[in-house]
Amino acid sequence: MKITSRELRQKFLDFWRTKNHQIIASAPVVPENDPTVLFNTAGMQPLVPYLLGQEHPAGTRLADCQKCVRTVDLEEVGDDSHLSFFEMLGNWSLNDYFKKESIAWSWEFLTAPEWLNISPTKLAVTVFAGDNDAPRDDESADLWSQCGVPPHRIAYLGKKNNWWGPAGQTGPCGPDTEIFYWVGEGEPSLESNPGSDEDNWLEIWNNVFMGYLKNEKGEYLKAPRHNVDTGMGLERIVTVLNGVNTIYATDVFAEMIAKLEELAGQKF
Repeated sequence: MKITSRELRQKFLDFWRTKNHQIIASAPVVPENDPTVLFNTAGMQPLVPYLLGQEHPAGTRLADCQKCVRTVDLEEVGDDSHLSFFEMLGNWSLNDYFKKESIAWSWEFLTAPEWLNISPTKLAVTVFAGDNDAPRDDESADLWSQCGVPPHRIAYLGKKNNWWGPAGQTGPCGPDTEIFYWVGEGEPSLESNPGSDEDNWLEIWNNVFMGYLKNEKGEYLKAPRHNVDTGMGLERIVTVLNGVNTIYATDVFAEMIAKLEELAGQKF
């Protein structure tokens, strides 16, 4: 599927409108009222007050394309899939729907012919394996199975891989389920999934199920509200949809690279 970044951004927002989401504008890159971070590093940060219970003027179902500056991935910037500044596509449930709808709709957007039309054979997922702070997320695994994801494409991983947040030292957080796209040669083997063959699977979407709050003691407590926070890197999904092997080969960078080549008098 050939698609530009502008077309994908619009398609994503149009999809969530069909699910009764209100489209909100990107917040500034520098947080306005959050002393815990220097930059908005994820789509959820401008929405923390609403994830904690404040009513959002647009309602309980939101979608956006948030401008982000990523600091935790700086050592990886310059490879084929990481950027310091990028746009994060996201949808939100503020104590509205939870895992069932989030997973089913993510699968629909990725695989339905009228949306991204990605072959299910190119997709795999990971879910939280559980630890002393929270149980194994069998519910998410079962919901992926209902979508048609075979058991060998579902990997259970620990907190390092499948737990999101909080954005600062304290705040809302929870287990996540990540969606991966096959970037290896040929077709993936039956033994291959993001847990056993991580080099050949690229994460494209992360659905966070915020059912916990981390306090100042480092304890993970059940939250009174259940929120959904998802994030899909715009530049990364454009890369895989266009069948190129690096974000720098997409339209996002085409004009800049062409100008640099003109100034340098050589092709890069």
